[in-house]
Amino acid sequence: MSSGYSKPVTELLVRWQSGDKSALENLIPLVYDELRRLARHYLESEKNRDMLQSTALVHEAYLKLVDHAPSGLEGRAQFLGIAARLMRQILVDHARARRAAKREGGASITLDESILMPKTPGIDVVALDDALNELARLDAQQARIVELRFFAGLSIEDTSKVLDIAPVTVKRNWASARMWLLRELSRGATR
Repeated sequence: MSSGYSKPVTELLVRWQSGDKSALENLIPLVYDELRRLARHYLESEKNRDMLQSTALVHEAYLKLVDHAPSGLEGRAQFLGIAARLMRQILVDHARARRAAKREGGASITLDESILMPKTPGIDVVALDDALNELARLDAQQARIVELRFFAGLSIEDTSKVLDIAPVTVKRNWASARMWLLRELSRGATR
């Protein structure tokens, strides 16, 4: 990422957090391609792809952002982390609504091999959300690392900057969180 790209994003984030709603409107075009990439990442791993289109997911996240300017954002990586969390919430809400309507099945995604292990079977979005919420209760930092690495697609280095921890700590917690999630999701599949 070049400093020419980062500076306008940071300046717009500061203005947005200070109450300038037009700053968000100016920010979105600068990060739109990255937001679409995040949305495509979520939806590509979904079994039920008819749930949402990537553009619709980005637009729903934008609407949530318009109503709520998070504080303490210092740059692109943190903004993408917030956007990823919103996209996750949107997908979980849609999955729960579909599950309630059908009472059977529901939307599911597959965690790719960078997250767990090769050939991991499809994972229920709601079960994944429940497992991440439990992980957050046990270890908030590990849950935040999963959100930033998997949902926001940040590198180890970007994640360490956002969380202000050493890259080696991110790597260690990332590995631990992946194994914990695999175990929890496997247990849920056998219940």
